[in-house]
Amino acid sequence: MTRLLTIICSVAAMSAITSAALADTHNEVEARKVALGLAGAFSNDGFKIRDGYWTGSVKSGERAVVAVNLYAGNQYWFSVGSSDEASKLAVRLHDEAGRPLPTDNYEEEEKAAAGFSPDVSGQYFVSVAPTSGDASTYCLVYSYK
Repeated sequence: MTRLLTIICSVAAMSAITSAALADTHNEVEARKVALGLAGAFSNDGFKIRDGYWTGSVKSGERAVVAVNLYAGNQYWFSVGSSDEASKLAVRLHDEAGRPLPTDNYEEEEKAAAGFSPDVSGQYFVSVAPTSGDASTYCLVYSYK
């Protein structure tokens, strides 16, 4: 009987852990759906969506930063989506010294994008930051041509 209770408690604990993981996964999936929806609009202009993506959580007053290698002569769009419709996000590009770069920007509700064409190949940094709302789960994807 004690062994049975231990197994039941273990199963209950695993269910609780799985439920918590699914809640986070659900937010990431929702954020990715929003980001891919926005990136899809750029594919109508010949941009290819890169397979990889980045997800995470970002709080008000903070920013998430991702390093990317970009190539001169290519055009890029970095699209971000949030799982929370009340949260607005901004996407910015920075050079290797952290200086902001001029980009074409798009921001609407829970999605945003930044377009950029580098003159020099190398490492750049993409930052995602909330412009309103509290913490938010985000997903960042990028397109190129």
